[in-house]
Amino acid sequence: MRHVAVVGGSRGIGRATVMRFAQNGDRVLSTSRSGVHDKDFPPQVVSRAVNMAEVDAPARILDAIEQDLGRLDVLCLVAGVFPACPLSEMTPEALSEILQINLASQILTVSAALPLLKQSEHPRVVFMSSITGPVTGFPGWSHYGATKAGQLGFMRTAALELAPWGITVNAVAPGSVATEGLADMGQDYLEAAAATIPLGRLASTSDIADAVFFLASDSAGYITGQCITVDGGQTLPETAEAVLPLASKD
Repeated sequence: MRHVAVVGGSRGIGRATVMRFAQNGDRVLSTSRSGVHDKDFPPQVVSRAVNMAEVDAPARILDAIEQDLGRLDVLCLVAGVFPACPLSEMTPEALSEILQINLASQILTVSAALPLLKQSEHPRVVFMSSITGPVTGFPGWSHYGATKAGQLGFMRTAALELAPWGITVNAVAPGSVATEGLADMGQDYLEAAAATIPLGRLASTSDIADAVFFLASDSAGYITGQCITVDGGQTLPETAEAVLPLASKD
């Protein structure tokens, strides 16, 4: 049984990640801003409230890990926000908040967790990145894309620094995923997004959680500093029209 911390585990991809590890019999700490404990979480899941926008979030996460898990084998950093904000309306406050939640607090959480990770026999760190920023762009999400690209920059150097302790550091970059947050974009957006994906559908949260679980497994023990794109081929076509012939199997 592994001891797993999922930062941002109450909804969407984070919730699916918590469930994936719990179904494997692992003990899991789920943190979120609300700290709400999902009624469907198995008994070995503990939920705690931690707001990643606050500067003491990394210390609070470490305290929760020590109290609720006792040790740490896998650290999954899923928490993130993606408020739309065009460059013409960007403010220091808007930029500061998303940098704090999506990047700064996550880097500092990894740093705070190092003493525990170094004691694990199979230590893993997995970031939740995105195709937006590292691979693609989307109007209104320049600050979001910057944080996701920044995660990967940190990941590569952290992988080098932590390799002597056998700590692997990797990331998953989802394309469009059927989450509560994406649903807020509206049905027209969801249908248009699915139409541009060669596999013909949005990813499920389980699709992404499975990739996280793989990177945390012994099977991925020789993989570090890498980002796995899980997007159903979304980033492959040169244009949306390139997907149209795929709509028919004839």
